[in-house]
Amino acid sequence: MKGFERENQLFSLCGLNCGLCPMRIGGYCGGCGNGNQSCRIARCSLEQGGIQYCCECGQYPCETYQDIDRYDSFITHKRRKADLERMQQIGIDAYSREQEEKVRILEYLLACCNDGRRKNFFCVAVNLLGLDALQEAAGVVMDDPEAAALPLAERCARVVNAIQSTAKRENIQLKLNKKPKKKP
Repeated sequence: MKGFERENQLFSLCGLNCGLCPMRIGGYCGGCGNGNQSCRIARCSLEQGGIQYCCECGQYPCETYQDIDRYDSFITHKRRKADLERMQQIGIDAYSREQEEKVRILEYLLACCNDGRRKNFFCVAVNLLGLDALQEAAGVVMDDPEAAALPLAERCARVVNAIQSTAKRENIQLKLNKKPKKKP
């Protein structure tokens, strides 16, 4: 959208973790605030004086945020409100450092543990798991020097099992919640 630009390309104005998105990782999306995408939330931001995050708006949470986390698209939306609250709680600099660490872990998983079928799984998992839980789960391969020598399928299975076990313990469902299709 013309006139809408943002410095932070890892965390969007509405609370999506753009740095962990399969569209951005695949090079299909530059994230919000690069001037080429139409978004009603970006338009609203401009109308409100160019706020950087919706939670900075005096009307937040507005009507737009009712059920905003209910359904997902190609990236999980489940934590938008919670991530905005976390950013407010610890500050944008600390939150950005957490996101940078998550991006680093995701890049490792995709480069070293992806059997060609796990991109979305890893993106969703890294998005939904807290940093400590993610570091613990990914550590089964990242922190094990012998894991690098394992065949890819075994390395992938090891980290996927660790992530699934961690998610189960944390009561986190690692799948996108798609909106049901309307019947004709």
